[in-house]
Amino acid sequence: MSKFFTSSIGQKFFMSITGLFLMVFLKVHLILNSLLLFGDGELFNQAANFMSSNPIMKVIEPILALGFIVHIFYASFITLKNQMARPQNYKVASKTKISWASKNMYILGGLVLVFLVIHLTNFFWKIKFGTVAAISYDGGQTELHDVYGLVAGLFKGWWWYDALYIIGAIFLFLHLTHGFWSVFQTIGWNNDKWIGRLKVIAYIYAVIIAGGFALIPIYFLVKFVM
Repeated sequence: MSKFFTSSIGQKFFMSITGLFLMVFLKVHLILNSLLLFGDGELFNQAANFMSSNPIMKVIEPILALGFIVHIFYASFITLKNQMARPQNYKVASKTKISWASKNMYILGGLVLVFLVIHLTNFFWKIKFGTVAAISYDGGQTELHDVYGLVAGLFKGWWWYDALYIIGAIFLFLHLTHGFWSVFQTIGWNNDKWIGRLKVIAYIYAVIIAGGFALIPIYFLVKFVM
Protein backbone atom coordinates (compact mmCIF):
# COMPACT_ATOMS: atom_id res chain seq x y z
CA MET A 1 0.00 0.00 0.00
CA SER A 2 2.88 2.35 0.81
CA LYS A 3 4.22 1.87 -2.73
CA PHE A 4 0.87 3.03 -4.13
CA PHE A 5 1.14 6.31 -2.22
CA THR A 6 4.58 6.99 -3.66
CA SER A 7 3.91 5.72 -7.19
CA SER A 8 3.05 8.08 -10.04
CA ILE A 9 -0.36 6.44 -10.46
CA GLY A 10 -1.10 6.67 -6.74
CA GLN A 11 -0.14 10.33 -6.55
CA LYS A 12 -2.36 11.23 -9.52
CA PHE A 13 -5.17 9.10 -8.07
CA PHE A 14 -5.21 10.87 -4.72
CA MET A 15 -4.94 14.29 -6.37
CA SER A 16 -7.92 13.36 -8.56
CA ILE A 17 -10.02 12.01 -5.70
CA THR A 18 -9.43 15.11 -3.59
CA GLY A 19 -10.16 17.25 -6.66
CA LEU A 20 -13.49 15.44 -7.13
CA PHE A 21 -14.33 15.99 -3.47
CA LEU A 22 -13.53 19.71 -3.76
CA MET A 23 -15.69 20.03 -6.89
CA VAL A 24 -18.66 18.60 -4.98
CA PHE A 25 -17.96 21.10 -2.20
CA LEU A 26 -17.94 23.97 -4.73
CA LYS A 27 -21.40 22.94 -5.89
CA VAL A 28 -22.80 22.87 -2.34
CA HIS A 29 -21.06 26.15 -1.47
CA LEU A 30 -22.51 27.84 -4.55
CA ILE A 31 -26.03 26.68 -3.70
CA LEU A 32 -25.69 28.24 -0.25
CA ASN A 33 -24.14 31.47 -1.56
CA SER A 34 -26.82 31.87 -4.22
CA LEU A 35 -29.27 32.61 -1.39
CA LEU A 36 -27.53 35.99 -1.10
CA LEU A 37 -29.45 37.01 -4.22
CA PHE A 38 -32.89 36.49 -2.65
CA GLY A 39 -34.70 38.65 -0.14
CA ASP A 40 -33.15 40.81 2.55
CA GLY A 41 -30.75 38.20 3.89
CA GLU A 42 -33.04 36.18 6.14
CA LEU A 43 -32.95 33.07 3.96
CA PHE A 44 -29.16 33.19 3.66
CA ASN A 45 -28.69 33.78 7.39
CA GLN A 46 -30.97 30.88 8.26
CA ALA A 47 -29.02 28.56 5.95
CA ALA A 48 -25.59 29.84 7.01
CA ASN A 49 -26.37 29.49 10.73
CA PHE A 50 -27.80 26.01 10.19
CA MET A 51 -24.66 24.92 8.35
CA SER A 52 -22.33 26.37 11.00
CA SER A 53 -24.20 24.66 13.86
CA ASN A 54 -24.76 21.35 12.09
CA PRO A 55 -22.76 18.51 13.75
CA ILE A 56 -22.14 16.95 10.33
CA MET A 57 -20.43 20.13 9.14
CA LYS A 58 -18.14 20.09 12.16
CA VAL A 59 -16.88 16.73 10.90
CA ILE A 60 -16.75 17.76 7.25
CA GLU A 61 -14.75 20.97 7.86
CA PRO A 62 -11.49 19.26 8.92
CA ILE A 63 -11.95 16.68 6.15
CA LEU A 64 -12.38 19.52 3.67
CA ALA A 65 -9.24 21.23 4.96
CA LEU A 66 -7.33 17.97 4.67
CA GLY A 67 -8.65 17.55 1.12
CA PHE A 68 -7.25 20.95 0.15
CA ILE A 69 -3.89 20.18 1.75
CA VAL A 70 -3.57 16.77 0.06
CA HIS A 71 -4.65 18.19 -3.31
CA ILE A 72 -2.14 21.06 -3.12
CA PHE A 73 0.65 18.77 -1.87
CA TYR A 74 0.25 16.21 -4.65
CA ALA A 75 -0.17 18.92 -7.31
CA SER A 76 3.05 20.60 -6.15
CA PHE A 77 4.96 17.33 -5.87
CA ILE A 78 3.87 16.02 -9.29
CA THR A 79 4.56 19.35 -11.01
CA LEU A 80 8.03 19.63 -9.47
CA LYS A 81 8.86 16.01 -10.30
CA ASN A 82 7.77 16.42 -13.92
CA GLN A 83 9.81 19.60 -14.34
CA MET A 84 12.92 17.95 -12.95
CA ALA A 85 12.50 14.74 -14.93
CA ARG A 86 11.46 16.12 -18.32
CA PRO A 87 12.52 19.78 -18.70
CA GLN A 88 12.81 19.38 -22.47
CA ASN A 89 9.19 18.35 -22.95
CA TYR A 90 7.88 21.92 -23.03
CA LYS A 91 9.06 22.26 -26.63
CA VAL A 92 7.36 19.00 -27.59
CA ALA A 93 4.13 19.93 -25.81
CA SER A 94 3.92 23.21 -27.70
CA LYS A 95 3.53 21.27 -30.96
CA THR A 96 0.55 19.30 -29.71
CA LYS A 97 -3.00 20.43 -29.27
CA ILE A 98 -3.03 21.21 -25.56
CA SER A 99 -5.18 23.93 -24.02
CA TRP A 100 -3.62 26.87 -22.22
CA ALA A 101 -5.38 25.84 -19.00
CA SER A 102 -3.93 22.32 -19.26
CA LYS A 103 -0.38 23.65 -19.55
CA ASN A 104 -0.82 26.11 -16.69
CA MET A 105 -2.89 24.14 -14.17
CA TYR A 106 -0.37 24.63 -11.38
CA ILE A 107 -0.22 28.40 -11.92
CA LEU A 108 -4.02 28.60 -12.06
CA GLY A 109 -4.26 26.48 -8.92
CA GLY A 110 -1.88 28.85 -7.16
CA LEU A 111 -3.95 31.87 -8.16
CA VAL A 112 -7.12 30.14 -6.96
CA LEU A 113 -5.32 29.40 -3.67
CA VAL A 114 -4.40 33.08 -3.23
CA PHE A 115 -8.04 34.03 -3.78
CA LEU A 116 -9.16 31.31 -1.35
CA VAL A 117 -6.89 32.66 1.38
CA ILE A 118 -8.33 36.17 0.88
CA HIS A 119 -11.85 34.73 0.93
CA LEU A 120 -11.23 32.76 4.13
CA THR A 121 -9.64 35.76 5.82
CA ASN A 122 -12.61 38.02 5.07
CA PHE A 123 -15.43 35.57 5.75
CA PHE A 124 -14.64 32.20 7.35
CA TRP A 125 -12.10 33.50 9.86
CA LYS A 126 -14.33 36.37 10.97
CA ILE A 127 -17.36 34.10 11.29
CA LYS A 128 -15.48 31.41 13.25
CA PHE A 129 -13.15 33.50 15.39
CA GLY A 130 -14.27 37.11 15.06
CA THR A 131 -17.30 39.07 16.21
CA VAL A 132 -20.32 38.97 13.93
CA ALA A 133 -23.39 41.09 14.70
CA ALA A 134 -26.53 39.29 15.85
CA ILE A 135 -29.91 39.58 14.18
CA SER A 136 -33.38 38.25 14.96
CA TYR A 137 -36.37 37.62 12.71
CA ASP A 138 -38.84 36.50 15.40
CA GLY A 139 -38.92 39.46 17.76
CA GLY A 140 -35.77 38.60 19.67
CA GLN A 141 -36.64 35.02 20.64
CA THR A 142 -33.92 33.58 18.41
CA GLU A 143 -30.72 35.37 17.52
CA LEU A 144 -28.61 34.47 14.51
CA HIS A 145 -25.21 35.60 13.33
CA ASP A 146 -25.79 38.22 10.64
CA VAL A 147 -23.54 36.56 8.08
CA TYR A 148 -25.46 38.28 5.30
CA GLY A 149 -24.56 41.67 6.75
CA LEU A 150 -20.87 40.69 6.82
CA VAL A 151 -20.81 39.40 3.24
CA ALA A 152 -23.10 42.01 1.72
CA GLY A 153 -21.29 44.80 3.55
CA LEU A 154 -18.00 43.85 1.94
CA PHE A 155 -19.52 43.58 -1.54
CA LYS A 156 -21.40 46.87 -1.14
CA GLY A 157 -18.58 48.83 0.41
CA TRP A 158 -15.57 47.82 -1.66
CA TRP A 159 -15.97 47.71 -5.46
CA TRP A 160 -12.40 46.45 -5.87
CA TYR A 161 -13.29 43.36 -3.84
CA ASP A 162 -16.15 42.70 -6.26
CA ALA A 163 -13.62 42.91 -9.10
CA LEU A 164 -11.20 40.63 -7.23
CA TYR A 165 -13.96 38.09 -6.62
CA ILE A 166 -14.88 38.08 -10.32
CA ILE A 167 -11.23 37.61 -11.32
CA GLY A 168 -11.01 34.72 -8.85
CA ALA A 169 -14.06 33.15 -10.52
CA ILE A 170 -12.32 33.42 -13.91
CA PHE A 171 -9.24 31.62 -12.54
CA LEU A 172 -11.53 28.97 -11.08
CA PHE A 173 -13.26 28.55 -14.45
CA LEU A 174 -9.96 27.96 -16.24
CA HIS A 175 -8.79 25.53 -13.56
CA LEU A 176 -12.03 23.53 -13.71
CA THR A 177 -12.15 23.24 -17.51
CA HIS A 178 -9.15 20.92 -17.35
CA GLY A 179 -9.41 19.63 -13.80
CA PHE A 180 -12.93 18.24 -14.19
CA TRP A 181 -12.29 15.84 -17.06
CA SER A 182 -8.74 14.97 -15.97
CA VAL A 183 -10.18 13.61 -12.70
CA PHE A 184 -12.25 11.06 -14.58
CA GLN A 185 -9.42 10.33 -16.99
CA THR A 186 -7.20 9.38 -14.05
CA ILE A 187 -9.75 6.99 -12.56
CA GLY A 188 -10.19 5.16 -15.86
CA TRP A 189 -12.59 7.05 -18.15
CA ASN A 190 -9.83 7.73 -20.65
CA ASN A 191 -11.13 6.41 -23.98
CA ASP A 192 -11.66 8.85 -26.85
CA LYS A 193 -15.46 8.59 -26.67
CA TRP A 194 -15.75 9.49 -22.99
CA ILE A 195 -12.99 12.10 -22.95
CA GLY A 196 -14.82 14.10 -25.62
CA ARG A 197 -18.04 14.01 -23.61
CA LEU A 198 -16.30 14.83 -20.34
CA LYS A 199 -14.59 17.87 -21.85
CA VAL A 200 -18.01 19.24 -22.87
CA ILE A 201 -19.43 18.52 -19.41
CA ALA A 202 -16.35 20.16 -17.88
CA TYR A 203 -17.03 23.43 -19.69
CA ILE A 204 -20.70 23.33 -18.69
CA TYR A 205 -19.78 22.64 -15.05
CA ALA A 206 -17.09 25.35 -15.05
CA VAL A 207 -19.50 27.91 -16.53
CA ILE A 208 -22.17 27.09 -13.93
CA ILE A 209 -19.82 27.13 -10.93
CA ALA A 210 -17.58 30.05 -11.90
CA GLY A 211 -20.47 32.00 -13.44
CA GLY A 212 -22.55 31.47 -10.31
CA PHE A 213 -19.82 32.75 -8.01
CA ALA A 214 -19.14 35.72 -10.31
CA LEU A 215 -22.85 36.59 -10.43
CA ILE A 216 -22.94 37.33 -6.69
CA PRO A 217 -20.52 40.30 -6.67
CA ILE A 218 -21.97 41.50 -9.99
CA TYR A 219 -25.41 41.57 -8.34
CA PHE A 220 -24.20 43.72 -5.43
CA LEU A 221 -22.05 45.85 -7.70
CA VAL A 222 -24.95 46.69 -10.03
CA LYS A 223 -27.64 47.04 -7.36
CA PHE A 224 -25.82 48.91 -4.62
CA VAL A 225 -22.58 50.39 -5.96
CA MET A 226 -23.24 51.68 -9.48
